[in-house]
Amino acid sequence: MSSLEQHLTEYLALRRAMGYKLARAGKLLAQFAAWMAERDQRVITSELALQWATSPPATDSNWHRHRLTVVRGFAAHLHAIDPVHEVPPADVLPWRPRRAVPYLYTDTEILTLMDSARVIPTPHRAATMRTLIGLLAVTGIRVGEALHLDRSDIDPANELLIVREGKFGKSREVALHPSSIMALRAYLARRDRPIAPEPTAAVFTSAAGTRMSYCNVHLAFKRIVAQAGLHPRSVNCRPRPHDLRHTFAVNTLLDAYRTDENPATRLPLLSTYLGHVHPGSTYWYLQAAPELLALAGDRLERHLQGAAR
Repeated sequence: MSSLEQHLTEYLALRRAMGYKLARAGKLLAQFAAWMAERDQRVITSELALQWATSPPATDSNWHRHRLTVVRGFAAHLHAIDPVHEVPPADVLPWRPRRAVPYLYTDTEILTLMDSARVIPTPHRAATMRTLIGLLAVTGIRVGEALHLDRSDIDPANELLIVREGKFGKSREVALHPSSIMALRAYLARRDRPIAPEPTAAVFTSAAGTRMSYCNVHLAFKRIVAQAGLHPRSVNCRPRPHDLRHTFAVNTLLDAYRTDENPATRLPLLSTYLGHVHPGSTYWYLQAAPELLALAGDRLERHLQGAAR
């Protein structure tokens, strides 16, 4: 192992101890360290970092910049240890801001998605996607959090779902409706559940009986969306599994407005429920809902009218 690879191991261990997953970053940095070793380079320079970052064809306008950003973090860490390492400038590559616009599902669309899971070839895989979509819709948990669930994380007695080691290492309890518990139990009790070579406690399993992977979920979800007849609303607004989380957040606030509750008191609770580190993350989830903005505007107008009397 080269000195650069040793430093990389220490850097990733430190960052992960702080709660960062670094799944993609870890792979990219390992590739960078191997690339440096092939060229017998032991010191990071801006020129070398830029050469590595721009070496593969760009899949989109931000890919090269992302690769360079990953190296910049590692280089900054090394520079603090030994100033001989250079930190590449942040603005050396162009960047186009692009964040997906949430696709807010209607209740009918969610039910259609669950029904359209039948397009998945085998009955168990179809049941897996149907149950997963339903759980994401009624809890708002992240896809990765759902895939990491074990059987022991379902607490029927207290009607809870325990999300362990979510984003930034945070764990939390999520309330479950009895109907959701029944659906999970029915899924886990299926006789066609595949048996893996090594037993797994995972709730959601693949056709091989192993824990369901993130990639397989997205591939299956694309087929289900096509079967359901859902279409993008714009270039940046396409049906995604993560948008079930956005929809849950918006519906929670819509319910507060419709029942004339104070949404300001519900928002911190929603933020905690979703596992956000800061309420600002929750605010972003809500900005793309015209109905929510209309209800907020209507309440403000009524408040101003009352104050003027």
